Amino acid sequence: MCHKGYEYPSDVSDKQWAIMEPELPRAKRGRPMSLCLRCVVNAIFYVVRTGIAWDYLPREYPNHNSVYYHYRKWCREGTWERLNTVLREQVRRQADRARNPSGAIVDSQSVKTTEVGGERGYDAGKQVKGRKRHLLVDTMGNVLHVVVHAANIQDVTGAKLLFKDIPPSVCTRLQVVWADGAYDSQKLARCLQKDFQCRLVIVQRPPGTTGFRPLPKRWIVERTFAWLGRYRRLSKDYEQLPLHSEGTVYLAAIHRALRLLAPP
Repeated sequence: MCHKGYEYPSDVSDKQWAIMEPELPRAKRGRPMSLCLRCVVNAIFYVVRTGIAWDYLPREYPNHNSVYYHYRKWCREGTWERLNTVLREQVRRQADRARNPSGAIVDSQSVKTTEVGGERGYDAGKQVKGRKRHLLVDTMGNVLHVVVHAANIQDVTGAKLLFKDIPPSVCTRLQVVWADGAYDSQKLARCLQKDFQCRLVIVQRPPGTTGFRPLPKRWIVERTFAWLGRYRRLSKDYEQLPLHSEGTVYLAAIHRALRLLAPP
């Protein structure tokens, strides 16, 4: 049963649930689901927001094994990515923007992994042993697509993996992709031009610049990483599978989108 009278800050409101519920998959066969679906979703958001282990879930939520089952299943089925797409499009329409963007920004973030194992590598540039989150965001900072891979994979190669895996619907209007100097590659530029008919624009720091200085367009993706940093499950990569790591990023983006569409 759904817990009543005790809500955590990460729980979805009635308005947010009304937006989210129609997009979640329902079992078409077998016996009806006995768990409260809203409680399952709230428990997943609680883990992502607070960073706790699954078996430390408060007892107000369903059993952690059941919650983790749905989290893992929906990662595998692409549910979190599809839900992020639906909500992102609604956020853009709410801001009087086209459903899909004409410009996007790409960047990566290297994070440490834990003892759970799985794919990992050493990023010599940032001196981090773990994984990279490769992110593509629109000019509002909304997450368009994410790919997680070992940190030793170079940014240009990671960007190719990102665009190879991206849903075609995201790129229907895409005309330009901004990136920093790590992506300055003719092969990547030709790949984007050939596959998506869009330009790669490298944004460099002006010569002689010292200290912090926000650069055109690049600051947008950095702000998105800062938004994601509020979700403690993303402080490291705690997942064994990169697919689950990607799902956690989408969940953080979903939670933020819900709050934009229906502020608590």
